[in-house]
Formats: sequence, structure tokens, C-alpha cells
Amino acid sequence: MDIDKELEDIFADPLMDVSYQEARLFDIPTDMKSVIKAKKDAPDYVAQRKLCEDFAQFKPLFAQIHQDLKTGKRQLQRINKTASLSEGRFYLADGQMVLLCKILEKRKGANGLPDGRTRCIYENGTESDVYLQTLRKSVVASGYAITEKQEETEGKFFNHDDVKNEDKVTGYIYVLRSKSENPEIKHVKNLYKIGFSTNSVEERVANAEHEPTYLMAPVEIVSTYKIVNMHSQKFEDLVHQVLREVNFRFMVTDGKGELHEATEWYQVPLEIIDSIIRKIMDGTIIHFSYNKEQQCLEQHIEKKPAKLNLSGWKVLTLGIEKENFEAIVKGEKTEIHRTLKQTTLNKYTYVDEADGKRYLRRFDVLRLYAGRRSGGDSAVVQVLDTSFEAGIVTYRLGQVQEEVAGGK
Repeated sequence: MDIDKELEDIFADPLMDVSYQEARLFDIPTDMKSVIKAKKDAPDYVAQRKLCEDFAQFKPLFAQIHQDLKTGKRQLQRINKTASLSEGRFYLADGQMVLLCKILEKRKGANGLPDGRTRCIYENGTESDVYLQTLRKSVVASGYAITEKQEETEGKFFNHDDVKNEDKVTGYIYVLRSKSENPEIKHVKNLYKIGFSTNSVEERVANAEHEPTYLMAPVEIVSTYKIVNMHSQKFEDLVHQVLREVNFRFMVTDGKGELHEATEWYQVPLEIIDSIIRKIMDGTIIHFSYNKEQQCLEQHIEKKPAKLNLSGWKVLTLGIEKENFEAIVKGEKTEIHRTLKQTTLNKYTYVDEADGKRYLRRFDVLRLYAGRRSGGDSAVVQVLDTSFEAGIVTYRLGQVQEEVAGGK
């Protein structure tokens, strides 16, 4: 059958002849075209917030989560873009606490991660059926996961009867509140001095109103902790490390008119101080920092080393823009283009000694870094094919073999 001849006969049929006026019937006005395009491009359904009719049963849960954050029994935790969100867990997204109450449908998204409509309850009394992927993006971009509840243990805090012969009582950690009438000090909320003393705390602060470190004013002893086998300098360094963003430094004049700087005062809720001290004593404080905006502890997850064994593989390492990196990881972008320049000629090509001709280098995988720096997020992506045209090398990408979140 001659396809070209058949098509020619069809278009030559008189029935295909239409006048100019008839042809205009198929034209769409410009203003209507924009409306049609907008409707075509718009998603079939957009999740909307609505009033949560049964919010009364969730309200006490949100109150308890806030209390647990204030007392250090829960912490904030950054998550990476490949993490799974779980039913029954609380998250911070766009500055608001949200409960992932239910995943209504379970399917895989374009990036291979779970997706589907959810029931999310927000602390302002609303709910939505936002997609799981959309919630994940919000949490990853500007939010946190909230850890499960952690009951505090006594760690190395001792009563007199607990101290063994081999243990050495090295001193006392104390938390003080200033009784200064200076408005610049008196009106600072949650202002405490955290210190270490080898003598009893009562002896240490007996002369507080005459010492610049105590702001030349009497103090109230809020909390004391007896500790063993710990050097005072180590404790002070850890406190400064965790609370450096809320460290208040006051310039104080002593009785002789000399100026001094008081440095061990911090603006932080008392319950958080207690949690920090306990974590210092049990050694876990290295995994935490204080989140000034949310007024709670933030837990850091150690970056795990890459597990993928690339020995024997031909690997090309590239730094790319963060937006392109994220699109590749999600499977939305499947090609990378590189311009062949004099400075990159040997990176992407080689000369075969046998015939003296230049050929494209073939790679098994690309190791990609987001933001063009080796310390950022990275991914190892399969290379399906390599081609060259008009001075451009194109790598056609396959599956993401590994993704590693960058360290802070």
C-alpha cells in the first residue's frame, strides 16, 4: 500500500475543501485561548484547608507536644528529601505544627517515594487532604520532624548515697536568676546564669552583689546538680557551644568604677536548661543545638558515609545547580548537558593512540553535588547513554543509585 498516495487522495477529496468563512469556525479567540490553557495547566484538584470538625480530640495532643518540646522530652529534627513521613507523627511545616493523622491512599510518586492523599490536622484547628509528597517538601524546605517522646534519665546526677568510692565529686552545676533592679536586666525574660562551682553553691554566691559576674546584684538559686568525674572547663565549653546564640553579655561596673564583662548569662527556658545539663552528663549533648526561634532543642543526625561501592566504575563528578539536582533526584530531569571547551576537552573526551582520533569518554555513573560544592547533598546517578552534537555533550540519565544528605 502506497501511504503517500493514499494521503494525497484523501486531501484531494472535494469534501476537504472549505471556504475561508468555514475555516474561521475552527478559530479560537485569543482571550479564550488563555482561559483554555489555564484550565489545561491547572491541577484537577488542589487541597484546601477546612475547619476540623473533631479538633477537640486533637487539641490536647498539640498542647502536650508543645510541653514536651519545652521540657526537652521531644526535639526538632531536620529531615532529608528522601525521608518517609509516618502516620501519627507531628511535624513543623511553614511555621505551623501539623499532625499527619492518616495516609488515605498509598502509591508511589514519580521519585519512587510513597505518595497519596492524607488527612493532616493543623494546630490552628483546620485540616486538609494535602498530598504526602507536598507535605514532605514543606517539611524538608522549611520545617522539622518532631521526635518521639524521650523520657529523661538521671544519667550521672547523684544523691549522697549514690556516690561510690571510685567516683570523684568534682563540683556542682548551678542555675541562678538575677534579682537586679536594673531595667536592662530585670525585664529580660528567661534570663539565667549557668555555672560550675567546686564549692557549695550557697558559698559561691554569698557575695553576689559585690561580684561583676553576678551583675553586682543578689541572685536566686534556681537549680543545683551534683556531678562526678567531670572537669569544669569541659562543662562550660559544652554549655557555651549549645547556647551560644542566646548568650547575653553585660558590661558591669564594680565598686571601684572598673568595667567588667559578665558572660555566663543565657536567655533560655528553665526546662530546656535542665534537659541540656542532663544531656551533657549522659554524653548525648553533642547531637543537639538550641533552636532560638522555636525555643526547644534541635537534634542533628550524623551524616552517614556513602555505602555504594564504586570501585571499578567509571565515575564523572559534577557540581550542578541545586534546582537541577533536585529535579534529577525526583526523576523530573533526565539529561545533563555540558559544553565542550578547550579547558574541558580532556575531561569529557580522549585521544585514541591507535588511530589518533578523539572520542567521548564513557561513564557508568555521574556523582552529582548540589550547589556546586563537595560538602552539599550528593547523588550517584546511572548513565544510560552519552552523545555529542553541536559542541554539546549530553548524558542521558537512569536511576538514582544513591543519595547522601550533606553535613551541616
